[in-house]
Amino acid sequence: MREEDITVVDTKTVDTAVRATMLGNAMEWYDFGIYAYMAVTIGKVFFPSGNDTAQTLSSFATFAAAFLVRPLGGFFFGPLGDRIGRKKVLAITMLMMASGTLCIGLIPGYDTIGFLAPVLLILFRMLQGFSAGGEYGGASTFIAEYAPDKRRGFYGSFLEFGTLIGYILAASLVTLLTAVLSEHEMRSWGWRIPFLVAGPIGVIGLYLRLRLEESPAFAKVLERSAAGEGDDAGSGSETLSEFKRIFLGQRRAMIICIALVAAYNINDYMLLSYMPTYLSDTLGYDETHGLLQIVVVMVVLLAVIHPLGALTDRIGRRPVIIAGCVGFIVLPLPCFVLLQTGRLVPIFIGLLILGLVLVCFLATMSAALPALFPTEIRSGALSVSFNISVSLFGGTTPFVSEALVSGTGNDYMPAFYMMLAAVVGLVAAISMTETARKPLMGSPPAVETIEEARELVAAQRP
Repeated sequence: MREEDITVVDTKTVDTAVRATMLGNAMEWYDFGIYAYMAVTIGKVFFPSGNDTAQTLSSFATFAAAFLVRPLGGFFFGPLGDRIGRKKVLAITMLMMASGTLCIGLIPGYDTIGFLAPVLLILFRMLQGFSAGGEYGGASTFIAEYAPDKRRGFYGSFLEFGTLIGYILAASLVTLLTAVLSEHEMRSWGWRIPFLVAGPIGVIGLYLRLRLEESPAFAKVLERSAAGEGDDAGSGSETLSEFKRIFLGQRRAMIICIALVAAYNINDYMLLSYMPTYLSDTLGYDETHGLLQIVVVMVVLLAVIHPLGALTDRIGRRPVIIAGCVGFIVLPLPCFVLLQTGRLVPIFIGLLILGLVLVCFLATMSAALPALFPTEIRSGALSVSFNISVSLFGGTTPFVSEALVSGTGNDYMPAFYMMLAAVVGLVAAISMTETARKPLMGSPPAVETIEEARELVAAQRP
């Protein structure tokens, strides 16, 4: 290995790239969060009246519909990011997500245009889902490829920090509106405000992403392949070739990724998306208080996620992921017992415990998942695997949980669902290879200083 083969990362450039990607990701999950937190109200606005449970289920079914097209978005944007670059795809997904959210805020309700209202809602939710299909894979790949090897966990945690910021903004705004406006005002016009806010936020996020430079790891791939690409770059045959490499050459990595994402997303959407509805609809808890407690829990997680991400750079990703899986096998039932009390302090303790277990996933996944795949097909392989799993398991979590509770009459069914997901994740975590402090597959080592590069070269000499 020669010194010139090692990528020396400029820290200021990394900070700028991570910050812009994080803020864009916050906007993406603000969009998804406001729908989840307003599911009950949206059900009443867009679906026929008569049965509150049926309206809520219809709303969550529409929430899940966006995830049905996420694999299509992953299949489209993932390989596209491997051909035209990560930053261009991230700009496109940002624009599409903001447009879909803004349009939802402009749709007339069921009382005005009848069945056309839920049809338009589903259409724009699917636009959101399609764009989100390229978001996580592209964003996590972008940050992982920018970060130095020894700090990939720390920098990767910023992506999920952005996710929490998006959820907090969504939950805070919905909580404020719910507290200030009457139920009639919320249903008639108040619910539109969070969706309309997405317009200016999207413009800011798009501006930040357009100013990014391409990741160093992908830039090196372009340099190596420039002589051989010719006029066929981005052609259909090249896309087909990449899919063959993904599905034939990355099967083990894809299975591990799908299992980890299932465990992570079922518990993530259960706690951060479905729980306010569970507390209010199933347990009869005050809706505003439930949302406010979720916001406080997420603020606590913000304080924990960076130190834990940095810790994974020292002790590895696997131990932290395994700890999270074990936590979600052991703790959901006791936590749901606390939720069942209906009292402020026990509910908050139960939510906080689940949140602190969830942060084991939040702090690790953005660094662990991209490292499963080689640089040349990383965006495509990760986007496809991630979105297949999210579509089947993550986005359906609120709907499945509500259906299980309604169908069985057992209020503990969401806890059992969390535990089952954690068992699957534990098997995958034990099977994965540790990647902390190692170069990304298919990329040269990435360091922060020339001195580190020289030390690496010296260490290779006999």
